[in-house]
Amino acid sequence: MGGSDCPVEPVKPLLGIQAAVSRKSFPEEQISVDKALRIYTIDAAFASFEENAKGSIEVGKLADLVVLSHDPRRVPPDEIKDIGVERTFVGGRMVHGSSGTM
Repeated sequence: MGGSDCPVEPVKPLLGIQAAVSRKSFPEEQISVDKALRIYTIDAAFASFEENAKGSIEVGKLADLVVLSHDPRRVPPDEIKDIGVERTFVGGRMVHGSSGTM
């Protein structure tokens, strides 16, 4: 499961994803962006016994999600941490961002 040592380090999932994808010290441990995204979503929900409520976008789940400014799979690995969060939804309700059309 992905994570941080919060409160010692900031909770920044995109930074954690970038670190997993671009391991400089141990390149043999690098993983794909898709695997890193899974660790922070589906796998994290499974680890907390909440896979029936969250972790993926499906009918009947909580609809906790973010809309990113760029696709993490399509930017250079060292730029993943710089991707902006344009909107945040919790329980299907937008709690951050503008309500304009996408």
